[in-house]
This record gives sequence, C-alpha cells and structure tokens, in this order.
Amino acid sequence: MSSMNSRMVRTGRDVEVNVLEAGVTSTPAMFFLHGVLGLLRDTTLLDLLAQHFHVFAPELPGYGVSKGEERLEDMLDFTLHGLDVLHALELQNPIVVGHSLGGMIAAEMACLTPDAIDKLVLIDPFGIWIDDCPIPDLFSLLPFEFGELFFHDSDRAAQLLPGASDLADPESLRQFVIDSTRQLGTAGKLLFPIPNRRLSKRLYRLRTPTLLAWGENDRLMPAEPYSARWHALLPHANALTLPQAGHMLPYEQPDRLAEEIIKFCVTPSG
Repeated sequence: MSSMNSRMVRTGRDVEVNVLEAGVTSTPAMFFLHGVLGLLRDTTLLDLLAQHFHVFAPELPGYGVSKGEERLEDMLDFTLHGLDVLHALELQNPIVVGHSLGGMIAAEMACLTPDAIDKLVLIDPFGIWIDDCPIPDLFSLLPFEFGELFFHDSDRAAQLLPGASDLADPESLRQFVIDSTRQLGTAGKLLFPIPNRRLSKRLYRLRTPTLLAWGENDRLMPAEPYSARWHALLPHANALTLPQAGHMLPYEQPDRLAEEIIKFCVTPSG
C-alpha cells in the first residue's frame, strides 16, 4: 500500500499542481517528474525511493487534478514551471528524477540552471530525435496501441492501463480516452508534431552528475540508438539498460530501478 500523501501547491503563475509526497524531511529532497502517461496508480518506485529520500512528485497541469495547463505553451514555459514548483516547495539543490516527458523537462531544467540541481536521473527521456529511427506518432494511436508500445509486459499494461486493451470494458475505455485526451493536450505542446525541441543543442550546458537509465525493450524509443545518442551527448553520465522493461521502466522494474537510483544518488559526486 502506498505511503504517499498529496497536497495542492500554487506557483507564482497561478498554476495549481497536485504533489504526491513521502519520506522523512531530514533526508535529501528528490523531485520526480512523471512521464507522458502521467503518474499511474502503482507508486512502488516512489515508495522505495521514499525510504531514502524526501520524495516530491508533482502532476503536470493537464494531468490528474492539477490545473493551469493553458498557461504552459512551449519548452521554456514547462522548464520554468518545473523550477517554479521547486521554489513553491522550497527545495534547495534537490535530486531531480525525470521519466519520459518528465525526463525531457528535467534535462532542460538542468541546462537552464546547472547549479540548482544536485544530481539528475533521466529514465527513457524524450528530447532527442533520430531521423533513421523516428519516434511513433503518439497522437494517432488507438487506445490498445498505448499498452503495446509503452510496456514490455502486456499483463502489466492491462493492470495499469485497463482501458487500453482490445478487451477493455466500455467504461474503462471511455475513461482512458477522456484522461489521455486531456493529458496529450498538455504533452502535445512539447511532443507534437514530433518530440524535438532542439534539446540536443543545449545539453553541453548540463554538468550535473547524471544517471541515464533505459528499458532494454523500449519500443517507443529503442535503447539502440536512443540511449546511445543520449550517452554520446552526455559522455560523463552513468548509463545503464535494464532488461525486461519497456518505456514504462519505472512500473515494470521498480525494484531494480530504485536500487540503481539509490546507489547513484548516495555516491559522493566528483
């Protein structure tokens, strides 16, 4: 059972975000930015991390009960929003973990304010585009294709995306369509028509100690070539690929991923 609590936080732009929180206040702060499908109901990874860190996991505007998505229009807006939430939570030099869409935003935050983040963990992040291996168009997918594309384990997809399968009951399918339409409306500002906002041009600024984690079976952005390209752009990053996981690595291998994140974050920098 999850130990996460939630509260609403308002930023200086009158954006309201729901923040999940767990852990002991005396431990290092960890700021988790979710992926394009949002924070799913399984919080195993966050619960494991909360045993070692004071974890904060905000939902982007347009996701869950967070509000104010109309105020975010481009990459700079999303990056400043992340920093605004850090400020509202009064977090100084936190560890920042970003998955998928959240990884793209986390990397931009580290490029814009390289001294404001203690350590950075990027999990199957968006942000890089490779012409020879184009990322599928998320905005043309049928509901059942989300499970097939995002997860390695079809049973796990059925558990966590109950409306996104061929056998989904009508009510689950209806709710999935409603939720995903609103979420993709927010995500589309960064990912449509293609998920490329020239992040690669700015990664030279990223000097934060970084862990790059990838699901070996990511069908959305295959580890080869995407993880390899990220590592080429961030040659000093620690890079690892975890088996039996797709793009939803945090939900398919939470124990192994938590172990790697903890090991990286408790190791002194330098």
